[in-house]
Amino acid sequence: MKNIRHGSLPFIAAFALLVVAAAAPAADNPDWKWVVSWAGSAQGPYPVGNPSAQPDMKLAIPSPESGARDQSFRMIVKPEIWGREARIRFSNAFGTKPVTVDDVFVGLHQSSSAVVAGTNRPVSFGGKKGVTIAPGDSAWSDAVRLPFARNPGGGALAGRKMAVSFHVAGESGPMTWHAKALQTGYLTAPGAGSKGADEGEAAFPFSTASWFFLDALDMRVPAAAQAIVTYGDSITDGTMSTLNGDDRWPDVLARRLRAVHGNRVSVVNAGIGGNQVVGPKEYSPQKPFPGGPSALARLERDVLSLSGVTHVMWLEAINDFSKNGNATVEAVQDGMKEGVARIRQRIPGVRVVGATLTTALGATNAAHGFAEQDEKRKALNQFIRSSGLFDAVADFDRAVLDPATGQLKAEFVHNTTTGGDGDKLHPNRLGYLAMGMSIDLDSLKIPPLKAGKR
Repeated sequence: MKNIRHGSLPFIAAFALLVVAAAAPAADNPDWKWVVSWAGSAQGPYPVGNPSAQPDMKLAIPSPESGARDQSFRMIVKPEIWGREARIRFSNAFGTKPVTVDDVFVGLHQSSSAVVAGTNRPVSFGGKKGVTIAPGDSAWSDAVRLPFARNPGGGALAGRKMAVSFHVAGESGPMTWHAKALQTGYLTAPGAGSKGADEGEAAFPFSTASWFFLDALDMRVPAAAQAIVTYGDSITDGTMSTLNGDDRWPDVLARRLRAVHGNRVSVVNAGIGGNQVVGPKEYSPQKPFPGGPSALARLERDVLSLSGVTHVMWLEAINDFSKNGNATVEAVQDGMKEGVARIRQRIPGVRVVGATLTTALGATNAAHGFAEQDEKRKALNQFIRSSGLFDAVADFDRAVLDPATGQLKAEFVHNTTTGGDGDKLHPNRLGYLAMGMSIDLDSLKIPPLKAGKR
């Protein structure tokens, strides 16, 4: 190495300051903020719910009542916006005893249950390596630096996934989960202990198509960033889309927005299969319901408490009109009015988009597909289109309806998750693509990035 002349020192010092500034935590910059980048709405205690393509879990979770027992989880999630710092939220919303989570790590997902070597970073909670979460509560981690995300806006991380690994100490009891992840995650054997630091795949032999305990991921990003929460039931959750394909309609919307706005707009999915606007009237860990708490009951946790939300898109009520729900159109309209009012009260300037309900006419599901349900659906769609309650409308009904039959277009019916004929209730991958492409991006009124801003 050549000797450095004294005259070079001012330049080197200035360069060093630039490097330090570039590497400084975003927390030191008031123009940065937390924005939700992924969400998986907690819906109940395992195994109550509607998973898709779930493998047999009896070896990984022998007893739902006992839950996890001294074992580790590796949940795979896809951030919709990237930053140099992240934080994660764990939920014990439907547990009946305190749950202790420790030895938590986040890293860049490679494939299978492996993490890209050298990317796994330890996560703390108030400076400690673990946290005990009371029944019905949740806990945010401290901020964790992501050295592999040196250039979050550069595009190289778009579509990449993160592995969130954690150890459940002792016995958890009933586990809070999101059934329909449509994303493969991984578990160790019960009693295997803490394995989150292991970046390989051998320690996590069991797979799942659901998310456990983890329910939100934030990134710290420039203040111009925005988050859209897509709220609803299985047609937002993605039933009949492809496993690990990320082709639900919110995923399609997210990719379209990234093409226009870059790493600046996050679209997170707060759908729950079987969810209703106003039902069930009661929900508890002792009295669960497959579709989770009503949209109104879970609004605080799954929308209002999320970071950086600027838009909410709400597609829901077909389950309210099913034989299991049997709600009136007026009850659902009143529920939507209440929900929208609460959203506007808590999030000043929020833009709320109402989505029309897609047809279930002729569905093979015994609770759906009858004429009275379809009449209620049409009446609610007229309300969504014309009441003025919403700032804009996403007309999904028109995107997938076959006017000749009143049912889904034939090409949108076959099952693209596990194969087969489909149920004429849930659109498939082709249908979700049509729905996502039908959204008028201009109706979202996302402002262009100002010159000089990142």
